[in-house]
Amino acid sequence: MGGVLTGFAIIGAIIAAGYVVGRTGLLGPHAQFVMSRLAFFVLMPCLLFHTIATADIAALLSPVLWVSLVSALVVALGAAVVFRVVLRRPLTTTTVGALASSYVNANNIGLPVAVYVLGQATAVVPVILLQLIVLAPIALTVLDTATAGSGSLGRRIAGPFRNPIIIASLVGLVCSALHVELPAPVLDPFSLVGAAAVPVVLLSFGMSLHGATPLRDPAIRTDVVVASAIKLVVMPAVAFAFARYVFGFGAQDVFVLTTLGALPSAQNVFNYAQRYGAAVPVARDVVLVSTVGSVPVLVAIAALLHP
Repeated sequence: MGGVLTGFAIIGAIIAAGYVVGRTGLLGPHAQFVMSRLAFFVLMPCLLFHTIATADIAALLSPVLWVSLVSALVVALGAAVVFRVVLRRPLTTTTVGALASSYVNANNIGLPVAVYVLGQATAVVPVILLQLIVLAPIALTVLDTATAGSGSLGRRIAGPFRNPIIIASLVGLVCSALHVELPAPVLDPFSLVGAAAVPVVLLSFGMSLHGATPLRDPAIRTDVVVASAIKLVVMPAVAFAFARYVFGFGAQDVFVLTTLGALPSAQNVFNYAQRYGAAVPVARDVVLVSTVGSVPVLVAIAALLHP
């Protein structure tokens, strides 16, 4: 359990620092807007390019990938149907809700959990690459199209390909697939700048919590509860069912995949929503509620399924 508590202590401390910064107005009234754009256009592209370009693309072919892919797509599509058909939400809210329900915090919480609970740091790598290469580009493409306004069809189609996160991911994927070994002087700046992405996103998230109480706004309460419940209950259940009954994995792999499915929503979801001005309060509250709620869920999974 030390890995779970360590991961949450780290993320909680940085979010708390961001809250203090926002509450005191230390960086001025426009700080959150500036930090969000800095993370989206500079820091995160650097992080994603370095992560994917230096990754072993063969890791995507591990059994973890296929269960994680199927689970994420099933949950995302199911959540999209709930938000669009049942709750009758607009496309932007539906996209953010589906992403918040299926996009796990594989870095800040996933890595320490993989090391201290699962006993294999590499277990989370396929999930990270899957989200960077598949889920994020799909969601960002939808958001790009939905928020493109009345521009020409060509401009709307080309919009996603001007997205720095998609560009960085694709270029990194090409470098990894072709086994391009970039020299250290080329890679190191991306590593150095990208290292600031996670803390800046967490600080920005903490700043957004000032003056906001989760589940307080009745207009978004249903959306937050639905997305959080899908993330914390439905997704690990789906991962468990596919791992054990469809793919027939052993106890250790079932435990690993169920644990990865129970990770909370990633702060990247909030950052994407903030960038496009799409259901930002929903994304913020789901990230916070699922982060707090995932602690007992992860503990319960470890108690029930740990081999």
